[in-house]
Amino acid sequence: MGKLGAEVFAETILTCLGRRDPDVLVPPQHGVDAGIVRLAPGAAMAVTADPVFVVPAYGWERAAWFAVHILASDAATSGLPLRWMSVDLNLPPDTSDEDVGALWDAYARTCEDLGMAVIAGHTGRYEGCNWPMVGGATCIAVGSDDAFVTPTMARAGESVVVTKGAAIEATALFAATFPDRLAEGVGRETLLAADALFEQMTVVPEARVAQAFGLRENGVTAMHDATEGGVLGGLAELAAASGMGLRVDLDKIPVRPEVRAVCAHVGIDPHVSISEGTLIATVRPDRADEFVTVLASRGIEAAIVGEVRPPDAGALIIEDDEERPLEHPGRDPFWEAFARWAEHTG
Repeated sequence: MGKLGAEVFAETILTCLGRRDPDVLVPPQHGVDAGIVRLAPGAAMAVTADPVFVVPAYGWERAAWFAVHILASDAATSGLPLRWMSVDLNLPPDTSDEDVGALWDAYARTCEDLGMAVIAGHTGRYEGCNWPMVGGATCIAVGSDDAFVTPTMARAGESVVVTKGAAIEATALFAATFPDRLAEGVGRETLLAADALFEQMTVVPEARVAQAFGLRENGVTAMHDATEGGVLGGLAELAAASGMGLRVDLDKIPVRPEVRAVCAHVGIDPHVSISEGTLIATVRPDRADEFVTVLASRGIEAAIVGEVRPPDAGALIIEDDEERPLEHPGRDPFWEAFARWAEHTG
């Protein structure tokens, strides 16, 4: 379940990338959210592709918002302005015309809110297609070729910043999908707090803050969306993509009370559980505190959790004053836990 592991990805995908093209500035890499290509002298384009993930039970407004922001978040981590999207929807056969219209209307309005135009796509109903994976989409951001960042750009001495905290997506999806059952286990107040995280499942706001704050030598040097594998998975991917070491204090990674309660109840570790909405950024050390302050002024919680180190220093997690290697957790525990709950509910 979920993404291919780094080893399989390297052996089966990265060795088969078609024609070599000198205008590919950032090719596919493990831990890098967007490919970057040169459009013309001085102009670059960030391109991402992901499944279209739609859950009708959330209501078309929420479902479409989430589907668009999952896609837009990866492109936004490039630091380039969002511009276009192409969408392929392969819908279940029993999807009514009215539901197609409601979904498309909500999808298009979310794109418009983010400043994106839908420029191409395909929509149809097909046997064998089921919610929530109902197609795929490409998101495109465009800007100057000296104004993008990728996780490959992190350098030793820089500060590591994490926004919002761990397991934002895991917590919000449990709350939105199983509200009554979850409330019985963690209480109504915790459920409401967990459900309120739904609209936090995007890194577009903080990526835009970073763009305005300053990129590369002016501040933020790398951005990565912590999705499958959670915050620790995202940090391990950042280390792999940059070829740098990391030293991260586990206790400094924010874990909200509602996240801690929900993850404990469903039996998953918040630090390694899917967390769309959590941005991992590396920042020039002399500007890191200011970046956290600016994020806070925009209503985005953030914390400095560690630093980038030279490659030979390795990637380490500090927990209870003890060091251990920072390794990608592999399969995200969210999928199995979510499937158990879905089966029990059914």
